[in-house]
Amino acid sequence: MLGSEKRTRDLFTQLSMLVFLGLILFVGVYVIWEGDLLSASSSALEGFTTVFLSIILEAIPFVMIGAFVSSMIQMFVSEQTIAKVIPKNRFLGLLAASLMGFIFPVCECAIVPIMRRLMNKGVPLHIAVTFMLAVPIVNPVVLTSTYYAFSGQTSMVLLRGGLGIFGAVLIGHIIGLLEGKKNPLKNHGISEGSGCGCGHHHHEEFENGLEIEEEHHSHHHGAHHHDHHHPCGCEHHHGHPAVHQKQGLWRTLMDVMEHMSLELYDVGKFLILGAFLSALMQTFVSRSYILSIGQGSVTSVLVMMLMAFVLSLCSEADAFIARTFLGQFTTGSIVGFLIFGPMIDIKNTLMLSGAFKGKFVVKLIVVISMVCFMLAMLVNIIG
Repeated sequence: MLGSEKRTRDLFTQLSMLVFLGLILFVGVYVIWEGDLLSASSSALEGFTTVFLSIILEAIPFVMIGAFVSSMIQMFVSEQTIAKVIPKNRFLGLLAASLMGFIFPVCECAIVPIMRRLMNKGVPLHIAVTFMLAVPIVNPVVLTSTYYAFSGQTSMVLLRGGLGIFGAVLIGHIIGLLEGKKNPLKNHGISEGSGCGCGHHHHEEFENGLEIEEEHHSHHHGAHHHDHHHPCGCEHHHGHPAVHQKQGLWRTLMDVMEHMSLELYDVGKFLILGAFLSALMQTFVSRSYILSIGQGSVTSVLVMMLMAFVLSLCSEADAFIARTFLGQFTTGSIVGFLIFGPMIDIKNTLMLSGAFKGKFVVKLIVVISMVCFMLAMLVNIIG
């Protein structure tokens, strides 16, 4: 299964690079074809650069904070801990799962493998689905970045958080009713490692702190002194508690930094692609054309949801992309972008396809799309 996840990651990286190169080629052809653009290329390029850099510079701090917090959660919190705090009652379980992001702010790249492992530990499907959909939205870092991106508009934060929770609970409940007792996991009887989906794999148990080392040391009582390869992946010299502690702490810090760097790499390329597309639209596409699409209550929602699916942005950064369309697209379409993208995109679709049966993945995408579309339309109708 871990090999499957790696192949999925490699495939998606190649696809994203092809899309990016295709966009660059398209822009080049467009500039050459439209001769009048060449005369105004200086001002257009200046506008493009301003929009592009402003998105990147504003989003990067939140992306880094999100990656660090997510890495800490990945290293120090096991799935057993999450499974234990979820109530057994169906309604309370759904509600608790939808609010887990406040306690365990995990990134999208990790959420599918965590969902799979939670189900392997006996967490019901409807709760696992709700957890997967809500955590990337109901997340202190994400909500703070949304507040900052929209210049302190609490209404946008409340809409994103509130509709994100409601949508995740509703989707989880619907999927639970549709699937019943069926287990949609591929090879669900096989014990799996703790791959987070960003290229870094952890042990199933919490094995990164001093607790494991002290327990291991207590079985030897310092009776012998030899190098031993511990399951945590570092070399220990038994009989020296100070060495145990230093090596264990150092190894943990290195794991956190490695996880964070890999996560930043994964998130960064999508942020750059999203900023590029947004700046491209704001600079080279006529405002009248954007408004003709963006002011339609239905078309605007469909376009923004499609954009969220294709761009595959991290939820810490997507608000900065969405903000650039404020005033051009309807409020409902922007809310749809902010709740649909973290729930499902190309990246998560490929990861879901590697872990779950095809029929379930299709069913889940359809339900997510319908619920998010209806919620976005509701915002447009209410105004």
